[in-house]
Amino acid sequence: MKIHVLPDHTIISYLKNAFMLTILIVSLGPILWVFLSSFKTYSEINSSALSLPSRFNFNNYIAALKYAPIQKYYLNSVIIVGVSIIVTVVFVAMCAYAASRFRFLLKPVIVLLISASLLLPAQSISQPLFSIFKALKIFDTKTGLVLVYSAMGIPMSFFVMYSYYRTIPLALEESAYIDGAGFCRTFFSIILPLAKPGLATVAMLQFINIWNEFYFALMLTSGDTARTVPIALNYYMSTFANNYSALFAAVILTITPTIIFFVVMQKQVIDSLTSGAIKG
Repeated sequence: MKIHVLPDHTIISYLKNAFMLTILIVSLGPILWVFLSSFKTYSEINSSALSLPSRFNFNNYIAALKYAPIQKYYLNSVIIVGVSIIVTVVFVAMCAYAASRFRFLLKPVIVLLISASLLLPAQSISQPLFSIFKALKIFDTKTGLVLVYSAMGIPMSFFVMYSYYRTIPLALEESAYIDGAGFCRTFFSIILPLAKPGLATVAMLQFINIWNEFYFALMLTSGDTARTVPIALNYYMSTFANNYSALFAAVILTITPTIIFFVVMQKQVIDSLTSGAIKG
């Protein structure tokens, strides 16, 4: 009797597929479970948490929209997240380029301060921020949250773009200068188009972090004027404490924009990487 031994590459392929399948189940399993549960009735969830809904009922979503001002919170999140991303991307695109390409007197100090800001926990700056916002009269305003979120996103975004700029050959800029292009023309016409993957990554990370941010959105707001979607979800946690169906519907409404934005931006990053090749 002959025993057939699988080749090493076949075993490795099976292990890779098993590993990827495990990651897929762990990642998408809870989201799929919450999505299906959002269509169940309260009795169906209590009887069997893992069963499929008897029918796709949107009453839970109607209840989630009815008992909390989620439309208002959604609009606040869209405005705050959008403006914060624009501010962060514009600022980081310029300062990271300057830091990666030029030498100047205060460069080590600036890079050190940006690095040190990554080590500061949010709780350590809560009281100073609260006092400053009260003094400047921007407490419970969208402007205040935009300033905080933009400042929070700059350190990590700076190092992402700093590393990405260093992968762009200096020969491209030198050729542009030889051909008569100035600094601004070189930066906007050559460097920024090549830096699209890095900028898309910064925008993606900033969106995910801000959309899900809870601590400052709660601490620096007091009403519905500037509060964002994570605060709405916290409101649902207390309002629908015994109504899991509506709570699951609220969770789906909250996380859906993040998933959509991630999928859209991921495709843009891949397209930019494949179309931005340099022919030698």
